Amino acid sequence: MHRHRELCERAVDPLEIAAGLEAHGISDRTAARFRHRDVFSLAEELYARTPRGEAGADLAERPLPAGPRAVRGFGYALLPGALAFGAAATGMPGAGPLAVLVTVGALVWPGRSAGGRFPYAAHLLAAAAVGWAVHRHGPALGAALALAVAPAHLAGALYAARARRRLAGSRALEDFAAGARPLLAGTLVLFTAAAAGAAALAGAAAAVAVPLAVLLFLTRLLLRHGAHRAPVALALALALLPAPAAVSAAAAGLLVHAVLALSRASAHARP
Repeated sequence: MHRHRELCERAVDPLEIAAGLEAHGISDRTAARFRHRDVFSLAEELYARTPRGEAGADLAERPLPAGPRAVRGFGYALLPGALAFGAAATGMPGAGPLAVLVTVGALVWPGRSAGGRFPYAAHLLAAAAVGWAVHRHGPALGAALALAVAPAHLAGALYAARARRRLAGSRALEDFAAGARPLLAGTLVLFTAAAAGAAALAGAAAAVAVPLAVLLFLTRLLLRHGAHRAPVALALALALLPAPAAVSAAAAGLLVHAVLALSRASAHARP
């Protein structure tokens, strides 16, 4: 990494590093000496380990974001639930559309999504899926989803910090992937429990609110970790089908994609 630091620092994705390594004569045989199956696997780890923006920072010693920025981010995550729950509790006209707006804006706000910073298509499809569900099941569902934004923020931050911590201590991509999968499963279990609690607090049916909240949470994780948008958009489009199991099927399909995408070291590189 020190020998090719300039290449790693200016690269925008692992494939650029792989191309540069091959241009410098690095072959799959050379990569095998560093316990990687090929040049592309080696490039993925180099991309993930190269500091960007916070040179020298030790992620392993920072399990959670700290400071005013983290506090402000959590404060913003509390606002959707307060607004939507208050509007629904007082019977304010337009409580449903308000819940849809604040939920989609906060829960799937873009991160470093592949192919562009602002994945408008995913946002529009998420708004359509949530709006359709709230229209069918009432403002209480919208309030439940808005209340789930705060635990989604905390679960996403905890997942990202622990994944980077595990990456810093891994010696090979297979080692990291083996630990990343149960970490994702544990995070999803915690969020599912929180979403069920939000549904109970808002008076919404858990069987409707929880699968939709999980779908939006997976969308949030994938967009924030630079995943490609096509599978996300496909899952959100599937949730629009007028079938009782459509949302659950969409969430299950997106979970499969999340397990594969978030097990890659480059998904947890510093933005």
